[in-house]
Parts: sequence; C-alpha cells; structure tokens
Amino acid sequence: MKIIGITRRWLLNSLGIILFILITLILTLSFAVHGYVYNGIQTALSSRSDELTNMFAGYGRKSPEEFSTAARNYVENFPNKESMELMVFNSNGKVIITSIGFAPDESQPMPDYARAHNSKTGYASWTGRLTSGEKVIAVTRVMRNDQDKFVGAIRYVVSLQEADKQILLIISALTLAGLVIILFIIISSCYFMKSIITPIKQIGSTAKRIAQGDFNVRIQKTNDDEIGHLCDTINDMADELGASEKMKNDFISSVSHELRTPLTAIKGWAETMQAGGNDKETLDRGMGIIIHETERLSGIVEELLDFSRMQSGRMTLTMDKIDILAELGEAVYMFSERAKTENKYLLYEEPGMLSPVLGDINRLRQVFVNIIDNALKYTNEGGTVNITASEAEGYIRVIISDNGCGIPAEHLPKIKKKFYKANQTVRGSGIGLALADEIMTLHSGRLDIESHENIGTAVTIIIPTLQRLEDDTEQETEVNEERNTKDNG
Repeated sequence: MKIIGITRRWLLNSLGIILFILITLILTLSFAVHGYVYNGIQTALSSRSDELTNMFAGYGRKSPEEFSTAARNYVENFPNKESMELMVFNSNGKVIITSIGFAPDESQPMPDYARAHNSKTGYASWTGRLTSGEKVIAVTRVMRNDQDKFVGAIRYVVSLQEADKQILLIISALTLAGLVIILFIIISSCYFMKSIITPIKQIGSTAKRIAQGDFNVRIQKTNDDEIGHLCDTINDMADELGASEKMKNDFISSVSHELRTPLTAIKGWAETMQAGGNDKETLDRGMGIIIHETERLSGIVEELLDFSRMQSGRMTLTMDKIDILAELGEAVYMFSERAKTENKYLLYEEPGMLSPVLGDINRLRQVFVNIIDNALKYTNEGGTVNITASEAEGYIRVIISDNGCGIPAEHLPKIKKKFYKANQTVRGSGIGLALADEIMTLHSGRLDIESHENIGTAVTIIIPTLQRLEDDTEQETEVNEERNTKDNG
C-alpha cells in the first residue's frame, strides 16, 4: 500500500528521528560497554603488575639470578592461571617460564614488552591479535635493580574471546531492545495515526457533501479532543449554512412575491386601459395605481441594490451637517396617511430642538422609513406606534416602539441578520433591518432592538452628535500625538 499524506510525513520525520536517536544511543552504549570491559581487564592487569612491583621491591632487584628464582616461585604459586597467562623474561630478554607450562612461541607479537623495556615507568600494555587470530590484552612490567639495571620482566596476557562474546551479547540485547521499541512505536503510532486519519477522511467526505449542497449531513463525534471540536465546528457550520440556505430561499420567494404583486397590478390595469371604453375616473385610478406600484417596484429594486453594495463593501455615504429632526419628521409624515388608512395610531412626540449630526440625509431617512414601516406592518388594527427623540451625553436617541405581535425570544438574536424573517406571513424581503443596522454602523452609531412576544417591539436608533464626533476626533488626535512623542523620545 502506497503511504502518502500525514502518515508519510510522520514516517519521514518522527520515525526517522526516533530511529536515528535509537541507533545513536545503541552505538554509544555499545562503545561504552566495549570500553568499560576492556578498561576493566586492563585495570585488573595493571593492578596485578603493581602488586608484582611491591612483591619484588625487597629482594627481587638485587641480581638477575635472584629475580629469576623469585619470579619462578611467583608463577608457580599464581592463583589466576586459568584466566590469564604469565611469562617471565630474564635479563637477556628470553622467556624462562610461562604459567601454561609450554615453551613460548617466539613468533608471537609482543610490542608491549618492547615499549615497557624502553619506558621510564617500566610499564606498557598492548591490545591486539596473536598469529592465531585470537585477540588479547597484554601488560608487561619491567624490573630493575637499585643500580637501574634490567634484571627481568613479567608479562600478563589475557584472552579477549570471552569478553568479546559478552560484549556481543550485550550489544545484541541492546539492538533487540531497540527493535522492540521501534516496533512498539510503529504499532502505537499506527493506531494513533488511524485515530486521526480516519476522522479526517470522514471530515473531508462530509465537507465535500456540504460543499455540494447537502446541509443535513453530520459528522459522528467520537472523541472530545481537537478532532472532536473540529467535528462540532463543521456540524455547526452545516447548521448555519442550512439556515442561511433556507433564509436565502425564503428571501428569493419573498422578493419574487414582492415583485410579482405590483407587476400583476400594473399588468392588469395596463390591459384594462388598453381595452378602451374606460371613463376618465377609471383611467385616473388606473394610472394612479400603476404609478404607485411602479414606485413600490423602484423601492424594492433600490433596496436590493443597497444590500448588494453593503455585501460588497461599496456602500458610500455623502456626509453633511444635517438636522435629524427634519428627516425624522418627514419620515413620520410619509406614513401618517397609511396609519389612518390601516386604522392604526402613529404618535410622534417631537422635541423642541436637537443638536446637528454628521450624516447622509437619504440613508438616515431610509433607516427611519424601514423601522417605521416594520412597526406598522407588525402592529394589528387599532394598535399604536410611538416615536420619540431625545439627546443625552452627546448622543441622539430615536425610539420607535409598537404594541404589535413582538418577536419571539429565539428569533431576537438573529433578527438583524440578512435574509432573516421571524414572521414569514408578513410581506418584506428580510434585508431591511440588516441594511438599517449597516447604515447606523457607518454613521458611528448603532441600532438596538428590544422585543417581547405578544407585547411589542422597541427599536432604538443611536447616533452621535456632530460636536461629540469632533470631540472624540480631537481626543484621539491628542492620544496619538502623545504616543508618537513617547515613541520618538
């Protein structure tokens, strides 16, 4: 099976590093064990040779003959003949006795003897192979008399065959342990990678189905970890996309209905007028309806264009110093006749004077129109819409409240979202509040909504006065200048 993706990267990175560390560790421990064993043997031989020096300190240095006699006795009574070989050299450099009882092989290399003979300390060691191929460690101790004349030497030789076997056994055990560790890591990592890759594949498959428009598909969450949180996030995303898709479809349906109603009226009256035989009153009424429905169509199209500009960030404002009371009063006047026709009460408490604001006349009027229109739409016959305006702490607050059907608590947090309509039975596209909220944000203000089902709704439009904006701008400039001064200082 071809290994790709996350598994391949893990094998190349993590497992590669672990393998390198284990190999380095095994090699280091192997060298350490090798050095420890060899140094231990050499230390033991060195201790034996030091013991020999103390033993021959009193009498072995008097003459070569006395040394030879003492050395023979030492070799014959040596307790470790089984583990090491002793060789005694006389003053002429000839081997006169060995612990194994056989004549020595003169062809064997003995570089330690030559180095010890030439050394001021009279001691030398050698690790190497005999002519038979056997690996040994040899230590030679040279004896001199009080006149510093060479009287003889004793050489210790230990075979490394058993030591090498022990070292090889230890290295094999370390290697086996390393292989077991690697195998364990591979097995555990494969299980771990499977626990990651399988959910990721499911997530990818589910995301693909969501991208294709299936918003009902969900990912089964198995663990409460990062993968589980990702599953929850994608499931939430599917919920949001599903809700958005539904709102979009409802929006298209609402807009289609909103467009079809005036078009039907226009078409009907146009056909009636085209048929002829109508009196002047009928013609005037028909033309009035056509003009009214045309204006209604124009308003719907303009609202859609504004929403498109808002979505693309291309909505621009023509800011100027304006009297917000005049615009609010004009918006109220626009709906006065409608309120009477629908047998509803539109009450406006106009204050004496409000400070001027910096804003776009048409956009602010659009906000007032949208909110008042909504209030009348959702107020039953005989209901009341109250409009008040006040100023406090540099902000102007316009409150438009009604005693209509209200907004259910579960719909209130989403009411300013695009396409969202809490009541699908009432005409409207569902973008009016979203548009109004965006316009208020562009004016450095905000739009707050408070509502209780079957009690009513209150929409508060808050916008800073021109003086407040100037004060805030001046204060921000001073803060920036002070910060720049500190940075430059």
